Amino acid sequence: MIAWKNLDQLKAYEALRALKGRVDLRQVLSGPEGEQRVHDYTLPMAGGLSYHYAAKQVDDAVLDALKALAEETQLAEKYQALYHGAVINTGEKRLVLHQLTRGQLGEDVVADGVNKRAFYQAEQAKAADFANRVHAGEIVNEWSEPFTTVVQIGIGGSDLGPRAMYLSLENWAKQNGCFHMEAKFISNVDPDDAASVLKSIDVSRALFVLVSKSGTTLETLTNEAFVKDALEKAGLKPALHMVAVTSETSPLAKSSDYLAAFFMDDYIGGRYSSTSCVGGVVLSLAFGPEVFARFLAGAAEEDKLATEKDPLRNPDMLDALIGIYERNVQGYPATAVLPYSQALSRFPAHLQQLDMESNGKSVNRIG
Repeated sequence: MIAWKNLDQLKAYEALRALKGRVDLRQVLSGPEGEQRVHDYTLPMAGGLSYHYAAKQVDDAVLDALKALAEETQLAEKYQALYHGAVINTGEKRLVLHQLTRGQLGEDVVADGVNKRAFYQAEQAKAADFANRVHAGEIVNEWSEPFTTVVQIGIGGSDLGPRAMYLSLENWAKQNGCFHMEAKFISNVDPDDAASVLKSIDVSRALFVLVSKSGTTLETLTNEAFVKDALEKAGLKPALHMVAVTSETSPLAKSSDYLAAFFMDDYIGGRYSSTSCVGGVVLSLAFGPEVFARFLAGAAEEDKLATEKDPLRNPDMLDALIGIYERNVQGYPATAVLPYSQALSRFPAHLQQLDMESNGKSVNRIG
C-alpha cells in the first residue's frame, strides 16, 4: 500500500536534517582523498555517460540517510506505479506516459480504450515516413521544388526541448553526413521573432510545423497567422507548407489547412514532449528518422537504469534525492547549470522548465 506523507512527517527526513552542513568540500576534495572520492562518487549512466557527485556536499552518512528517505517515501514503488499507468497528475486526473514514447518499462497501459505504446509507435512511424518522403523529394512545394528548411512554431515545451535537442546535434549531424534540413524556431508572440526567422530563410522552400496539443494556444496561433500571411504574400498556398502536431480532439486534427497531422495526447506534459512527435517531426526532418530513433534508444536505456530500486546504484534517483537535500535541508535557493559545450547552450532553459514545472509545487497530494 503506497502512502503519501509530507517530508515533516518522516523519520528519515528528521535524520537527514540533522546532517546539515556536514561536509566541507574544500577539505574532502583536496589531496589523495579527493581523487579517491571522485572515483567512489561516480555512477555509470546510459550512452557511456557518467554521473559524478563528488563535488556535492554529501558523504556516506548523508547518502545512507537519503537511501532511508527513499525507502520510507516508497520512491521506487511510486516510480513503478507511474510507468504502469497510475494517475499521477491527481489535480487533472491524468496518467503520465511520456516514457511510452521511448519504450515499455512496465505492463501495457490502456487508456481511453487505446494501447498507448502502440499509439505512440504508430505516430512515430508516421512522422518517420513523412520525413523520408520529404527527403526523397516526394513531398515538395507547389513549384515542385524540394523543401530545405523546417520551422517549428510552438511555445514552452513545444519549443524548449526540441530547440535544445536540435542545437545540440546540429554540428554533429553536419560532420556525420546526416544533416538534411536546417531547422528554425518561432516561439515569441512578439512579431519580431517570426519576422526575423522568415527573413533568414527562403519561405517558398520551408515546411512549418505548428505544435499545439489543444489547438488553441494563443501565442502559437498568432504566429501561425503571421506565417500564413507571409506565405500568401509570397504567392504560396499555406496548406502546402504546414503540418500540425496536436491532439486528436483539437480543432487542428482534421483541418485541411495542413499537409499532415501527427498526434499526442493529454498524458504527455509539454515539458516531457520532446520524445513524442513534438520533437520527432522536426528532428526527423532535420537529421533523419534514424537519428531520432537513436535518440529515443538512448532515452530508453536511461529510463531502464532509472528503475533500479537502490538509489546508490540509480544516478537519476540519487541526483533527485541530493536535490532534496540541497534545497530542503541545506536551503540553497538556486541550482546552476553550466554547459561546457556551446552545442548545449539551450539545454539549461529546457532543464529549468522540466525541473521547475515538476518540482515547483506548493500544494500536496490532498490539496
